[in-house]
Amino acid sequence: MSGTTSYEDLVSKLGEEISAVKKKGFDFIVKPIPDSDAIGELDPRVLQVTLQMAEKMAEMADQPFDLSDTTAFVQGMRAMFGWNNDDVTKSKVETTYKTIEGANGPIPLRIYTPSNEGILPAVVFIHGGGFLAGSVDVVENPCKSLAEKAGAVVISVDYRLAPEHAFPAGLTDCFDAVTWVYEHADEIRVNREQIAVLGDSAGGNLSTVCALMDHEKGTGMIKFQALIYPTVNMAGVQTEDFNWSLDHYEIRNHAELITPMITALGESGGAVYQLYLQNNAEITDPHVSPLLSDKLGGMPETLIAIAQYDYLAVECEVYAAKLARSGVPTKLIQYNGVDHAFMDKIGLYPQAEDLMNEIAKEIKRVFA
Repeated sequence: MSGTTSYEDLVSKLGEEISAVKKKGFDFIVKPIPDSDAIGELDPRVLQVTLQMAEKMAEMADQPFDLSDTTAFVQGMRAMFGWNNDDVTKSKVETTYKTIEGANGPIPLRIYTPSNEGILPAVVFIHGGGFLAGSVDVVENPCKSLAEKAGAVVISVDYRLAPEHAFPAGLTDCFDAVTWVYEHADEIRVNREQIAVLGDSAGGNLSTVCALMDHEKGTGMIKFQALIYPTVNMAGVQTEDFNWSLDHYEIRNHAELITPMITALGESGGAVYQLYLQNNAEITDPHVSPLLSDKLGGMPETLIAIAQYDYLAVECEVYAAKLARSGVPTKLIQYNGVDHAFMDKIGLYPQAEDLMNEIAKEIKRVFA
């Protein structure tokens, strides 16, 4: 069926109404593979890409990453990040390049403005990449898509990366960008009372820590957060809720592909976090591992999106539960059959565009 169903039809199928169920206090929605009734296996598009990647990895098997060679590890990480995705917009979205001054110096921004008239909501978009890699280029098409779908101005932050700029440099850049949007709302035609943060993976961490800092400082700038498979427990601390195990994942087929897909992210985590922190903070610091914060009450309304076969899915679900317990209205959407970083494949994976639709829907509702 997947060979005959168009991409647009698959996006439409994913958009069909699915009732949320309550799970540990948060609204939980599971989106099935759009063109298959199969449970516990990879989406056919993910399977195809994974098999292609497996061939490449096999070719590189005689040149494995040496985690002790920092330069080679970082270069390898940066070479791996990103995907050739598509611009799925149907109307004009204007791109403006702006450099602002932050505490660490200049911060380049890309500002995406849809054709909507009037004063619009703002979304500060923080890209992923393990704090060491990724770029505003990788997320350009998701940013444009969201700007169009949400009728919002999307501000993408080109923050400083480790190891050249260790914690908290990148985080400071991101919070400075949020502050700039708040203070210069008129300049970019946005409502300063309608600012959201959004990030994927490491960017999801930076987004929710910005919201936490905003809450701690009492600045009240951020009114909504959308977190796409964020890393929230870098410390891997076992809590009352969190106890990572492969048993959390339903795997009925493609186990030889799915298992390493899940575990690889966890295995590289230690080296990544060491390069990010460089002894500037404890890994249990809530500004590093926000799951461990005891100040989540008063955080903004939250949407979390996870991939079924993602190492981070377990901690994301625990974070959703802790936010809900703290009184924060929280929704979690799980996309079945996909893996970490599926958002990067917008135009190829229908789940990526559906995710932009879901985030847009929440932004319109929250800022109605």
